[in-house]
Amino acid sequence: MKFSPAKGTNSPMKFSPAKGSNSPMKASSSSPMKVFPISTLNPYQSKWTIRARVTNKSNVRQWSNSRGEGKLFSFEVVDESGEIKITAFNNEVDKFFSLLEQGKVYYISKATLKVANKQYSTLKNDYEMTLHAHSSIVPCEDNQSIPAMNCNFVQIEELENRDKDAIIDVIGICKKAEDVSRITTKNSREVSKRALHLIDSSCKEVIATLWGEEAEKFDGSGQPVVAIKGARLSDFGGRSLSALFSSTIMVNPDIPEAFRLRAWYDREGYAVNSQSLTERRSTNSGSRMNWKTLSDVKNENMGHEEKAEYFSCLATVVYMRKENCVYQACPSADCNKKVIIQHNGLYRCEKCNREFSDFKYRFLLSANLADFGDNQWVTCFQETAEVLLGHSAQTLGQLRETDEAAFDEVFQKANFRTHIFKNRVKLETYNVSSCNQ
Repeated sequence: MKFSPAKGTNSPMKFSPAKGSNSPMKASSSSPMKVFPISTLNPYQSKWTIRARVTNKSNVRQWSNSRGEGKLFSFEVVDESGEIKITAFNNEVDKFFSLLEQGKVYYISKATLKVANKQYSTLKNDYEMTLHAHSSIVPCEDNQSIPAMNCNFVQIEELENRDKDAIIDVIGICKKAEDVSRITTKNSREVSKRALHLIDSSCKEVIATLWGEEAEKFDGSGQPVVAIKGARLSDFGGRSLSALFSSTIMVNPDIPEAFRLRAWYDREGYAVNSQSLTERRSTNSGSRMNWKTLSDVKNENMGHEEKAEYFSCLATVVYMRKENCVYQACPSADCNKKVIIQHNGLYRCEKCNREFSDFKYRFLLSANLADFGDNQWVTCFQETAEVLLGHSAQTLGQLRETDEAAFDEVFQKANFRTHIFKNRVKLETYNVSSCNQ
C-alpha cells in the first residue's frame, strides 16, 4: 500500500487496493510488452501501452449539435505515475463501455492523445485520450503497485484559505445526511440533491452537496467516512463544497486516512463542539442572515477578527469600475490566475507553469454600494458580477475589444439598482497598508 505518511500535509496520497482482489485475468501484469508511465505520454509518441486502474467511469450520454448527434462516455485511469481522462464516442461506446469496470486494471493502447480541455477535466494532466476504431483495451491481472486512487486531501479548516471555485479533494465523517430534495434547473430538468455534513479532525464542519444518482443512492447510516475527489469549493453561505459530474465519491474507502478519521471520531470526535464553515439559510427567519447597515459594519469594526465575518445588507450599486473589471485567466478548471501573453502568441500561467493557446475571461469587479447611511467599496467575483451586470465575463471581455459603446451601456444600465448582498469582510494587509474587503 502506497501512501504519504506525514499527517496534515497536502502531499498527494496514492492508495493501493487491498490484497486478494479478484480481477478478471485476460493478460498477466508481468507481460513482456513495454509499458509506459502515464506521466510520460505526449501526442508525439506513436506506439505506447499503459497499465492502469479505472478510478471513475461516467454513464453513457447523448450529444447533439450542428454537426450531428451521437453518444459518449468517459473514464479516468491511474497508475504509479499519474492519471488521465479517456473519452469514447459512438462505436467505441458500444465496444468498450461494458468491458470497463471501476477498480479493475487494463492494458490500454492506440488511443489518440491531445491537449486536455480543462473545462471538463480536473485531473492534473496536460493531456487526455480519445479512443478510436484501432484502440485496444485488454483486462489485466491486478497489480498491487497500481494505486486505487490519487488524492490530495485538504483538511476542512483549510478551505477558508483556498480560492473560490478551487477543485478540492476532501475526506470527513458524515455526521448527518439530509434527505434528498429536488430542484428544477433553468432548462426545466429536475435534479436530485442531498447535503452531507462532513467533519474531520480539525473539528471543523462543511456541507458538501451530492447531485443526481449519487444523491439518490447515498446511505449515511452509521456516520460513514466519505471521501470526495474533485469537489468544487464555493463561498455560498461561507464555505461549501459541491460534487461535480467528474467527481468521485467514496464511502468508507479502504485507505489509511479513512482509518485514522474513524478512530479519531469514535474516540473523541463524536463529542466535540465543532464549528461549521457553512451558514445555512433559514426559510422562515432572517436571523442567520446577520443583517447590517454599512455604517454598522464600520462602527463595529467588522473584519478585524482572525477569521472572516459575514453580513447581509440591502444596498444600491452607485458605481462600478469598468477598468480592469475582466481579465484574461488560465483556462484550467481549477485555476483562475491571470495569464501573460508570450512572444510566441501563447498565454502563460505562472501558477500552472504552462502555456495555452487560449484563455478564459474572469470578472474581478470593484463596485461602490450605498444604503441610507453610508457607502462602501466591495470586490465582486465571477458569479456575483455576472448577476449585477447581466452578462457573462466572456461577453463583456469580447465587447470591450469590439464595441466600446455597448460595453459602456452595460455598466450604465447596472448602476442605481438595489440588491440584497451577502458579504464576506476581512481586514487584509498589503505592504504595510490595510483595507477592508
